[in-house]
Amino acid sequence: MVGVGRWVRRRARAVRGEAGDSGMTAIEFVLLTPVLFFMIFATVQFALYFFADHVAQAAAQAGARKARATADEQPGGWRGEARDVVDSYIRQLGPQLVLAPDVKLLQPEPNTVGVEISARVPTVFPGLDLTVHAQSSGPVERFVPEGGN
Repeated sequence: MVGVGRWVRRRARAVRGEAGDSGMTAIEFVLLTPVLFFMIFATVQFALYFFADHVAQAAAQAGARKARATADEQPGGWRGEARDVVDSYIRQLGPQLVLAPDVKLLQPEPNTVGVEISARVPTVFPGLDLTVHAQSSGPVERFVPEGGN
C-alpha cells in the first residue's frame, strides 16, 4: 500500500507540471560550476596582471627620477644608483609578482635619461605567458646658480 501512495503523489505532481524538474538542479550545478570557477580565476589573473603593471611602472618612475637627479653630477654613476632604486622598489612592492625583471637604463639623447622594465607575471592558468612593460624617461636635472649659465 505504501507504493500506491507514492505513485499517487508522483502522478499529482505530473498533472501540475512539476515532474520534469527532478534532475535539473544537479545538471545546472554540473554545467555552471566550471564557468563560476573560470570567472573567479580570471578575476584573480586580472588583478595579478594590473598590480604587477603598477609595480613595474612605479619602479620605472622611481628609477628615472633618481637617474634624472644624479646624471649631471655623476656622468656614469647614475646607472648604478637608478638600478638600485628599481631593484629596491620591486623588492618592496612585489618580489613574487614581478618575475625576472629585465631593467634597461636609457639615454636616448644627450640630456635625457630613463628606465625601461620588462617582466613576467605569475599566472593561474597553465600555459598562459603574460609580461608587463613599463618605461619612464625625462630630461636631466641641472642646478644653475642665479645669474649663471
